[in-house]
Amino acid sequence: MSSKKEVVRFGPMASALANGVRKGDAIYLSGQVSVDGEGQVVGAGDMAAQVRQAYANVAEVLEKFGATMDDIVDETWFVTDNQAVLGDMKGVFGARREAFGKEPDACQTLIQVSALFMPELMIEVKCIAHV
Repeated sequence: MSSKKEVVRFGPMASALANGVRKGDAIYLSGQVSVDGEGQVVGAGDMAAQVRQAYANVAEVLEKFGATMDDIVDETWFVTDNQAVLGDMKGVFGARREAFGKEPDACQTLIQVSALFMPELMIEVKCIAHV
């Protein structure tokens, strides 16, 4: 097992933050939000759509390390409105299932925050993967 740290940076925030860092057999992802490759918000006002885009971004970061969604062992959701999650659990958790391709085998924590870095964002997904 290598003790070298591997860092991945890409996309509109590449100069400001690392999308992910691998150390040994663990991959730590920066929080992923519902923005496309140009930094534009996807799914404003739609929690399920934002979940889909955030996980698409998670999958893209993992792919750069040769990992997949199945390698995720822990995730934290930071949401601006718990009721937006609870009010559409079928849609929101259905989008999560779609992203994983099955019922996820990962621990999850859900935290409500007052705001994310762009006012249209409703969710940020932070993950740890083990390969």
